[in-house]
Amino acid sequence: MTLRDPCPVCVPFERPLSLSLSPRQVSGLLRRRFHRTAPAALQVTVREAINQGMDEELERDEKVFLLGEEVAQYDGAYKVSRGLWKKYGDKRIIDTPISEMGFAGIAVGAAMAGLRPICEFMTFNFSMQAIDQVINSAAKTYYMSGGLQPVPIVFRGPNGASAGVAAQHSQCFAAWYGHCPGLKVVSPWSSEDAKGLIKSAIRDNNPVVVLENELMYGVPFELPPEAQSKDFLIPIGKAKIERQGTHVTIVSHSRPVSHCLEAATVLSKEGIECEVINMRTIRPMDIETIEASVMKTNHLVTVEGGWPQFGVGAEICARIMEGSAFNFLDAPVVRVTGADVPMPYAKVLEDNSIPQVKDIIFAIKKTLNI
Repeated sequence: MTLRDPCPVCVPFERPLSLSLSPRQVSGLLRRRFHRTAPAALQVTVREAINQGMDEELERDEKVFLLGEEVAQYDGAYKVSRGLWKKYGDKRIIDTPISEMGFAGIAVGAAMAGLRPICEFMTFNFSMQAIDQVINSAAKTYYMSGGLQPVPIVFRGPNGASAGVAAQHSQCFAAWYGHCPGLKVVSPWSSEDAKGLIKSAIRDNNPVVVLENELMYGVPFELPPEAQSKDFLIPIGKAKIERQGTHVTIVSHSRPVSHCLEAATVLSKEGIECEVINMRTIRPMDIETIEASVMKTNHLVTVEGGWPQFGVGAEICARIMEGSAFNFLDAPVVRVTGADVPMPYAKVLEDNSIPQVKDIIFAIKKTLNI
C-alpha cells in the first residue's frame, strides 16, 4: 500500500455512499463492520469465585454459616468473605477469637448437631493448632459411629507457599490431610475450580478440606457460562485435563498448574506436546485420569509445591507403579517438588525452594531423554 492508495478501512465510507444510502442502510453497514467480535468472556478472580460460591450456598441453605478470624466485619484477612457479613449478619458470619482449636471445635460440634459450618483458617499453617479437631473429631466420627453421625464441615483457607513469610507460614498440607481416611481434600487452581469445588464441599456430608492459595486469590480467569450458574458444581474426586498432549503427562495441583502450562507452551515450540492434568482433588485421587494419560504419552512428571518425602507426587508414583499403567512407561517417573528444607525468608533462597518453570522443563527433558 502506498500513500496514494485509498485507506481500506475508509473506502466504504467515502462521500458517494453517505449520499446514496439511507440511514437504515448505513446503520446496518456499521453493525456488520464493527459488531463481529464476540463479547468478552466474564473475568473472575479466584477470590471472587470463592466468595460467589459461599454466597450462593449461604443463600440456598440456612444451615450454612461461616466462622473464623476476621471473616465478618473485616471481610476476611484476604477479603474472600467480602460483603457476606453485611448480607447475612452476625449469626451466620461469625468473627472468632484467635484460637483455632476452640473455633474448629465449635464448628465440628455444630456440624454434628446438623448445621453446615465453613471453618476458615487464616492460613492452613494455623490448622496445626486445631489438627486434633480436624483429624480425631471431624474425620473419624462418621466411621466410629457406624455411619450414624455425619460431620458435614468445610475447613478452608490459603495453603502452601506465599511470598516472604518464611518457614512457619509456607508449607503445603496436601499430603498431611490427604493421608487421613475420613477426609476429602480438594485443591483448586482456577476460578472455575474454586467456585465449583467450594460449592460441592459445602454440600458434601463428609468433612472436606479446601486448600486454596494466597498468590492465586487475585488472579483472574475466564468463567465459562455454565460456571456462572448457581447450580454449578465440580464433582469431588475428578481431575481435569487442562491441555492435551502426546509426549508426556504432567500432573499438578493448585498454583503449580500455572507453571506446568507455561512450561508446556515453551516446550511446544520445540515440538514437545505436554498433557497437563489439574488434579483438583487430592483425596480421593482421580488415578484413572492419570493412568489413561500415561498409557497415551508413556511418560509422567509430577509437580507440587510441597516437600518431596511422602508427598502427593510420591503417592502418584506408587499408584502408577502398582497399576496397569506401569507397563506403558518408557522411562521412570520424575518428581518436581519444593526443596526438602524449611522455607527460607531470603527472596533468592525462597525462589530456589519452590518449583519454577525451568525446573519443570528440565524434568520433562530428563524423562524424555533429550
